[in-house]
Amino acid sequence: MKRSRTWMCAGMISGVLASSSCSQMTAKAPVKHEARESAPVYENRAYGFRFDLPEDWKGYQVVSEQWEGTTQAEPKRKEHGPKILLRDPRWTTAQPRQDIPIMVFTLAQWNEDLVVSAAPIGPSELGRNSQFVFALPPRYNYAFPEGYEEVENILKGKPLHTFAPGNAEIAK
Repeated sequence: MKRSRTWMCAGMISGVLASSSCSQMTAKAPVKHEARESAPVYENRAYGFRFDLPEDWKGYQVVSEQWEGTTQAEPKRKEHGPKILLRDPRWTTAQPRQDIPIMVFTLAQWNEDLVVSAAPIGPSELGRNSQFVFALPPRYNYAFPEGYEEVENILKGKPLHTFAPGNAEIAK
């Protein structure tokens, strides 16, 4: 029991650090996550979600970017929000691998007719909580980079779990 509490505390500290790295809306250098004995989990308390990763993703990185879009209704206006990339630990500059991109929308943004890419389709919802919708960008894997099949398999397992932002209790 004592050991599981230690890991729980380590996970909570990791989640706090990860959520603070994603609260800014500009691209930042990747944040390296250390391996743990159990399968890695990315948790973002600021937005209220957790993402389960497979064992071989221990040491994954988090890269914070921004998505941009345009409303279709007149008058058209620009919208933007965070995009969180979970990066495979085997990713290198010489041999990039497929990231897991998670776009974060407010509920109001999600309910707008937004265009966020040149693709004729919109983002695919992964989950939502009371304040945010989490989605995959349209055609995020269109270039078929190495590791795209693995990411597709990860996503089939429905690894995203939501909870109230700023709260650790899972709402599924």
